[in-house]
Amino acid sequence: MTTIDLTIHKDRRQRAIQRARERNILIPTFAQMKDPSLIPARIKEELKGIGLWDVHPRNLFRITWHNEPKGSGGGFSGVNWLELPPALTGVPARIIVLVGKWFPTGAHKVGAAFGCLVPRLITGQFDPTTQKAVWPSTGNYCRGGAYDSALLACESIAILPEGMSQERFEWLASIAGETIKTPGSESNVKEIFDKCWELRNSGQDLMIFNQFDEFGNYLWHYEITGHAMEEVLQQVLGPEDVYRGMASATGSAGTIASGDYLKQLYPGSKIAASEALQCPTLLENGFGAHRIEGIGDKHVPWIHNSRNTDLVVAIDDNAVVNISRLFNEENGRAALVEKGVPESLVAQLDLFGFSGISNVLTAIKMAKYYELGEHDVVLTVLTDSMELYQSRLAEMHQEFGPYSDRDAAVDYARWILQQSTDNMLELRHPDRRRVHNLKYFTWVEQQGKTYEEIQEMWSAPDYWTGVQGQVAEIDALIEDFNAEVGIA
Repeated sequence: MTTIDLTIHKDRRQRAIQRARERNILIPTFAQMKDPSLIPARIKEELKGIGLWDVHPRNLFRITWHNEPKGSGGGFSGVNWLELPPALTGVPARIIVLVGKWFPTGAHKVGAAFGCLVPRLITGQFDPTTQKAVWPSTGNYCRGGAYDSALLACESIAILPEGMSQERFEWLASIAGETIKTPGSESNVKEIFDKCWELRNSGQDLMIFNQFDEFGNYLWHYEITGHAMEEVLQQVLGPEDVYRGMASATGSAGTIASGDYLKQLYPGSKIAASEALQCPTLLENGFGAHRIEGIGDKHVPWIHNSRNTDLVVAIDDNAVVNISRLFNEENGRAALVEKGVPESLVAQLDLFGFSGISNVLTAIKMAKYYELGEHDVVLTVLTDSMELYQSRLAEMHQEFGPYSDRDAAVDYARWILQQSTDNMLELRHPDRRRVHNLKYFTWVEQQGKTYEEIQEMWSAPDYWTGVQGQVAEIDALIEDFNAEVGIA
């Protein structure tokens, strides 16, 4: 059984409490992130004067799927979601997406970072007065980590590949204490890990929060994203409807953990894990570079529950970048309206960032593979929005010229309607074991995990449920911490 270490370090915990007292910091519980009605009225009143992206400690309470969709002064409402009609997806199945733009920083990774940092902060394992928090990432996670660090009065170091979108670097320059660019692009994860080892050996007082092996990432999505998906299903499922499964890029294996929660509620449901066709690690032990920013590759994350994965789907990055133009260029949007996509939805297509488009294509391929009909429901997630990719649109406009009516017709037909069931694999038991075994080469040979750990992860029946059961204990520690801070 694995669990997040919650050992108390009293002296450092007292320093963290004093820092929180000085900076007027209160920390939300998992229960409050799941259900904002539990947030005190005074906090909600303060939030009316605070922008969604403001570096203000009260925005810790906006790490939830329930933010009112507005940039400043918003309160809380239901989960933000959209249903995509057949005119857009080309399939009769009901594909529903949770919208990540309305988190602080415009991406849901602030939640994953919270899940990694807060347990160590409230136990005193991490000392915000002396240590720096290091956030290795292929994009949004280091942004979320730097932001959470700023809200929690911690120094931060963000690490991400030099080939990521310019918007990420520009924003980090104002938030992170230091930003380190590593060689390569989205799929160059090992280079990020190498930089972490360099920092560990540098003698600096720091702590690495590696989303790929931190079970706080898994737990936040299992508990918070999983419950948000359950809430959406309670709203949308009619008497004849059936929840069939969820689709997500593997990425750091955080978001896909919500599928573990839903499988416990709906045992017959499926989990589809996707990656870039140009880097088919799960599909065929492959490697390469690709342009779907935010999904990371060339290894299997330590926290990916491969034993619970049913389907592997590879998405062509050409589909993603071309659909991003279809969804955001004037002629593309006009073509979609002409094809019957409601104008109200077309006006919101900027909510789909690159990884969100990839997730939707995964859901479409999943629906075609399982021959899903109009009463079958598939869930997926828009992890961020095109707000973080405007420079990419400008680059494509410069390289390929204006986007024409013909371009729109071709992209709609080729990259949406003609999505097929190629580059997919339904996992048998040996296939799941193969995916799990790939962890050995990254985590045991390179990153210090043990042979015993990787064997236990595969064979111990309570390995995953151990960490799933820690939410109440963490919430109790958060409440104790807040009480000692004494500003509530």
